Amino acid sequence: MADLKPVEAALTALLEGVMPLPGERLACEEASGRILAESVPARLDVPPFDNSAMDGYALHHGDAGGCLRVSQRIAAGATGGPLERGTCARIFTGGAIPPGADCVVMQERCELEGERVHIPPEVPAGDNVRRRGRDVSTGDELLPAGEPLEAAALGHLAGQGITEVTVRRRPRVALLSTGDEIVDPGRPLGPGQIYNSNRPMLRRLLERFGAEVVRVAAIPDDAEGTRQALAAAAREADVVITTGGVSVGEEDHVKAAVEALGQLDLWRLAIRPGKPLALGRLPAEGHEARFVGLPGNPVSSFVGAWLFLRPLMGALLGAPALLELPRLAARAAFATQTGPRAHYMRVRLEFGTEGISAHAFRDQNSGVLSSCIAADALAVVPPETRLEVGDRVDCLWIGGA
Repeated sequence: MADLKPVEAALTALLEGVMPLPGERLACEEASGRILAESVPARLDVPPFDNSAMDGYALHHGDAGGCLRVSQRIAAGATGGPLERGTCARIFTGGAIPPGADCVVMQERCELEGERVHIPPEVPAGDNVRRRGRDVSTGDELLPAGEPLEAAALGHLAGQGITEVTVRRRPRVALLSTGDEIVDPGRPLGPGQIYNSNRPMLRRLLERFGAEVVRVAAIPDDAEGTRQALAAAAREADVVITTGGVSVGEEDHVKAAVEALGQLDLWRLAIRPGKPLALGRLPAEGHEARFVGLPGNPVSSFVGAWLFLRPLMGALLGAPALLELPRLAARAAFATQTGPRAHYMRVRLEFGTEGISAHAFRDQNSGVLSSCIAADALAVVPPETRLEVGDRVDCLWIGGA
């Protein structure tokens, strides 16, 4: 097992020379979930004026403790006039603070008496006032390049009146299956055949990672057909992914076809599940497609997608958040012993008053896809490690795939 390579080495090789894809201009309404290709500067202060954080009364803090005449009423969207000392303004949440006022007292602390209101003493300046530019100042970086345009980011853009942004083009991916024993759902199974669970699983994960799957196909079981299928996929895609059929020492059609069309590097990784991994490049007109060959076992393919396909999509999208999975420290609620390979175990995390505990699924075999359904993390148990209940274990968050 001395020739087994760590995940980090394969990941470095996979990402070597990968550059972010070009940007494209989109309306913000169509950019949900996309990745910003360039930073966006703020056009406006947010908030654009000092405003009230409460329904109450605006006044100068030096007049606190008095019984003040209510001289004006300011609703959200309205602007009041200058406030005379010794008076206050009835104001509502979001209303502009009038000149001369520097604090707001919430209405629950005040006592109204006709056209006057009793103000409690010792109200500090700035109390319940949202200052202009508190969130964002004009010229600040509103959002950095590489930011995913999720709910809050889209709201941030809308708050600036921005209607268009430049986002990265989605990586185009071809997803190819190998093996005569693999049959698409909807067709009858023959002897020794199984349904293709990898394709829909990987397609959903790739879409979750920001990719666009532009081709799905089965690779023919002959040399020339395999070469033609890979060449056609490379012309159309930025990344060509196969499942099954490429492992160390095998003289199969995929391995030979990739080597004939471009270059191939076979890896034997010190991980479980998913020891075999194929990385390569497929030249095509005007570009070079990356090739990734994942194992055929569904759990190996699932884990490989999180460890390799997610960061590859992150590099193509210029999205730092996708390059590494969030890591959490947990207490193991299970015991295990590893050999020369690190074990990426599917676990469910529980968050309690005493911290995080990791509960491993009973059957961790690479063919048991049910272990991935409710898993929200991969517990990483290093090689040659005996883990006991209660020991610390690092977990990679996958967010309930």
